[in-house]
Amino acid sequence: MLVHKEAVIKGKVQGVFYRGSTKEKALELEVMGEVWNNADGSVGLIAEGEEAQVDALLVWCWQGSLRAEVEEVIVSTGSIKGFKNFIVKRL
Repeated sequence: MLVHKEAVIKGKVQGVFYRGSTKEKALELEVMGEVWNNADGSVGLIAEGEEAQVDALLVWCWQGSLRAEVEEVIVSTGSIKGFKNFIVKRL
């Protein structure tokens, strides 16, 4: 079943290759969506795909890149938007 989940990842997640690592993991899991930095120092994520793969990405988000120090991952669900790839958004 296809799902759409959004997350806000808090902690030391900017300036530590978190977004790039998230994209690599998403592509490995065949998850579509986007990841971006928020002004408050957190990282935002939208992930779409098969539920097991999206959930695997969200579990991975607790670890993140090698230098990341994740304190919290807040997840919500939404409606499928139909992403065709996974991108790092630069706001």
